[in-house]
Formats: sequence, C-alpha cells, structure tokens
Amino acid sequence: MKTIKSILVSTVSLLILSCGGKNQQQAAAGPQTPSLKVNTLEKQDITIYKSYSTNIQGKQNVEIWPKVSGFVQNIYVEEGQQVKKGQLLFKLETQTLSQDAEAAKAAVNVAQVEVNKLVPLVEKNIISEVQLETAKAQLEQAKSNYSSITANIGYSNIVSPVNGYIGEIPYKAGALVSSTMGEPLTVVSDITGIRAYFSMTEKELLEMKSEMADGGSTVSAENTPEVELVMINGETYPQKGKIAMVNNIINPTTGSVTLRADFDNPNLLLSSGSTGTIKVPSTYEDVFVISQFVTVDLQGTKMVYVLNDDNTVKTVPLNIVAQTDKEFIVAEGLEEGSTIVTEGVSKLKDGQTINPVKQ
Repeated sequence: MKTIKSILVSTVSLLILSCGGKNQQQAAAGPQTPSLKVNTLEKQDITIYKSYSTNIQGKQNVEIWPKVSGFVQNIYVEEGQQVKKGQLLFKLETQTLSQDAEAAKAAVNVAQVEVNKLVPLVEKNIISEVQLETAKAQLEQAKSNYSSITANIGYSNIVSPVNGYIGEIPYKAGALVSSTMGEPLTVVSDITGIRAYFSMTEKELLEMKSEMADGGSTVSAENTPEVELVMINGETYPQKGKIAMVNNIINPTTGSVTLRADFDNPNLLLSSGSTGTIKVPSTYEDVFVISQFVTVDLQGTKMVYVLNDDNTVKTVPLNIVAQTDKEFIVAEGLEEGSTIVTEGVSKLKDGQTINPVKQ
C-alpha cells in the first residue's frame, strides 16, 4: 500500500511541475501578437450630399379676390380643374350696380345737355365763359362716375390671371363676398414648374460658396450645383433641379438663410404645398475616404493607426474636411499608399506590434 501511495504522489507532483513549467514559458514569451486586418489608402474623388427639409410651391400660386362686393351668382369651374389665363371663373350679382350705372348714364346725358345749351350763349356773349367751363367740368365728373360704375360691373366677371389648376372653392353660389373677407375665392396654381424652398446655416452657405469659387466660378445662382429632390414617399424625383435663388440676408434670429431650387414638373407629379428633402452635392477631389469605425478619439481628435515597416503601429491625426453617416473625408495628414489598421483599434497602443492581414 505504501508503494502505491508513493507512486500516486510522485505522479501528481510531476503533473503539477509540468503545468507550472508551461505557464512559466508562456509568461516568459509575453502576450501573443494580434493578427489584425489592414488596408492600403488610395486617393479618390467623392461626391457627398447634405439634406435639407423643403416646402414645395407651384411656380405661381395666385389668390383670387373680388374687387367689388356682391353675391356669387355663378361658379364656372370645379376644384382641381385646369384653367387657362383669361378663363371666366366666377360671376357676381350686379343688379344694384346696373341700376347705379343707369342713373350715372342719365347724369351724363343731363350734363351734356347743359353744356350744349350754354355753348351758343357763350358765343353770343350772353353769359360768361366761366359758366360754360363749370358745366363742362360737371360733365367730366359725371362721365368719370359712370366709368367707375361700369368698371365695377366688369369686375363682377372674375377671370383667371394665369394658367393653372383651381384649388379649394370655399364660397358657394349665393355667398356674399368682398375684398375684405377672410380667405380668397380660390387659388390658381401653376405647377408646370415647382419651387422648393429650404434653409441652410450661414456656415453651410459659406462652404458652398467657397466650393463654387474654388472651381473658378462666380458665386451666383447661375453657377450653383444641380440638386436632387427626395419626395415624401422616399423616392428621388427623376429630374434634377437648380438653385435659382440664394437670399444673402442672414436671419439674425436663426442664423440661417433661405434658398430656392426650381424643378420642371412636366408630368405634374409634384403638387403645391408638398414637402420633401433637398439634397445638395459637394464634390471632393484627391481625398481619402476612411470608415469612422477604424478611427479612435484622443481628446477630441480623430486618429487612425498607421502600420510601420517593422509591423509596429502609430497614431496619426486626421484632417477631416467633411463626413457622411459612416465615413470621414480626409484631405491632408496621410500619405497615399499608407497602410492603416481596420479592426481592433480600440485595444491598440502606439508602438505595438501586430501581424497585418491584408484585406
């Protein structure tokens, strides 16, 4: 029995000594060198887009207001109907005006008779010429009054001032309308072309102008970049637009400026009053495009790990000129052909050795 126990004790001791030896060897060898993916940098051209909420309006939205008061006698159009410039839309009741016109016409006739009666008397020096001039003045006043009333009768026929589409018609036949009412008779909207209004910050406007100036262009609406419109359903409108207006007066309250992009609308796909998103492009040439996931942040400065010839790594700060949701656009600070580490960067340290794995 003693012999068996001695053998067991010796065996256990040998196992313990063996394990201890392996651990000591691993400790002496130090931490294992990590194998990490790396990628070689190449310069490229890239176009990125900045997005802005937009409010869409027709090329012309004309409110139709009556110039005279009266009851709506006839409505000649339907809501949503296409109309032409000069087409009759509404007719107001003019019975009272017609009566006033008859009275004004009679007054003109009376004044004319008076003038005709006085002319020969002046010629015979029976009365002074002052009386005749007074009668002529009264005649002109009567004519002016008559013309004003007949013009008002003409205003009772309300026509469309532009080509377009009829909006909502809140007043129906029989309603009393006037130029002081709360809302117009209707709105005629020309949507063969649309105008998309949006705002950007003063800084963004300056960046856009600087890019235009760098390209050798004069900073003006004629040389602004083409823009895209993302409609409310998430689809991109098939035709590109052009920034047609840049308001150079900065809003002191918001620090923003208003711009307008014009789009053709030949199929009438877009409607006045719609919303969407304007995408303004910015093109960068000879830059590095680096994924945000391969960078580290050191006291607010973004850095990447660059691989040295001896497979050690070092941090290099990035000169970021723009960014997308997932990438940084870098113009300077890196050399073309440099190799950067693209995984495990959060656990790396300057001077650490890695086993690079080319992607």
